[in-house]
Amino acid sequence: MMPRFPVFAVIFLLSLAGWDVADAQEMPSRPQASQCQAIAQSLPKATFASFSGSGPTLANDPVGGDVKITFLGHATLFIETPGGVSIATDFSGAFPPPYTPTVVTMNKAHPSHYTLTPDPAIKYVLHGWADTPGEPAKIHLTVGDTLIRNVVTDIRSWSGGVEANGNSIFIFEVAGLCIGHLGHLHFELNDKQYAEIGRLDIVMVPVDGGLTMGADSMSRVVKRLRSSLILPMHRWGPPIQQFLAMFGPDFDVAYAPTASTTVSLKTLPRKPLIYVLKGL
Repeated sequence: MMPRFPVFAVIFLLSLAGWDVADAQEMPSRPQASQCQAIAQSLPKATFASFSGSGPTLANDPVGGDVKITFLGHATLFIETPGGVSIATDFSGAFPPPYTPTVVTMNKAHPSHYTLTPDPAIKYVLHGWADTPGEPAKIHLTVGDTLIRNVVTDIRSWSGGVEANGNSIFIFEVAGLCIGHLGHLHFELNDKQYAEIGRLDIVMVPVDGGLTMGADSMSRVVKRLRSSLILPMHRWGPPIQQFLAMFGPDFDVAYAPTASTTVSLKTLPRKPLIYVLKGL
């Protein structure tokens, strides 16, 4: 039988090992693992394609369900999960969602992608930048039925140089789906970043053709990710056709009759689909 020690003795022993007493009294639970990374990394020598039709359901939502995505404007999309979590991406306040979201994400690249004065009623305000300039933001948070994490990328600075870790790609894992928002992507992703992202079933892609990356470079990222559903966003100036022209017969294109689409793991298209939501 294992000996039983009083609490004060355990705390004393932990303090000798270098633990703070507060750490001993309130140890955080282990963060939820990313299933989107785990599945993609299990095939290191393969080009990973998203699941379509019936497929495995991820551990954070054993029953699956529908996720509703609505284009609000610019780079702000509104995600509503089966568990009642609502998320507004690249939230600046300029494109308000239909009700106060549970979570807002901001990548920082431009004033049109973030605000420093969000509604205090928003429970989680996730900045895609760290308090220390140049340091990467580190987000790995479970909110209800959704795991939210980020992958940082560099961006061009206003002075013409490079701002390290100036953009966050936010990834939402919910209802068996891996949903990614590329934010203000300025440079093509490297192998390490693709590995950190893992599998994406749905990807929200900036298609302005210059303020982020050119259409040709952005199309290479989309082709490498090979998500089942591609949702264009962040279009300034160039017609959407300039982006669509970069894709051949391996991708379908469709125009949504409304600004919203409802998706589940079982209803993902079998062939990659670029779906232009109304209002883009």
